Amino acid sequence: MSSVELMTTRLRLRDFEVRDYQAVHGFATDLAVVRYVEWGPNTPEETKAFLREAKASADVSPRRRYALAVVVQSDPEKLIGSIELRVVSCEHRRGEIGYVLARESWGLGYATEATCRLLAFGFKELGLHKISATCDPENRASVAVLRKNGMHQEGVLRDHVYARGQWRDRLLLSVIR
Repeated sequence: MSSVELMTTRLRLRDFEVRDYQAVHGFATDLAVVRYVEWGPNTPEETKAFLREAKASADVSPRRRYALAVVVQSDPEKLIGSIELRVVSCEHRRGEIGYVLARESWGLGYATEATCRLLAFGFKELGLHKISATCDPENRASVAVLRKNGMHQEGVLRDHVYARGQWRDRLLLSVIR
């Protein structure tokens, strides 16, 4: 098992635990939080499945998925979101990143801070060359987070996901080491 714990000035990024269910289910059922993503709002079973899969991915060697809880350092019981880095190609040293935060944590710089730390982990500790992200074009806050972290738009993925009864585009952004 290769557990991960990454620190920022204000945050702790750590592997998920069973006790995280209530916090995760809280933000995963919030319609405002899941508005721009292709999953959710979660059923209790979907949240439990996510936590099982996140936990199981930490036990795989070599580890290719880092699904991490975002916790406020000053309040270790305050889990405010999820951030994930997947190694999508070892040969080409490429990864993909994504995140979601509870609504009460929006606008405080937490997503930018957590993304910055996980990008550094991907480049420095995993040896990745390129990390990409996709987001809904209407999600201006997420686009801003990615750009603040040095990502540049590579294109638009038209009708890329089918979510809540409609096809949605995705912006593709990336950063190279």
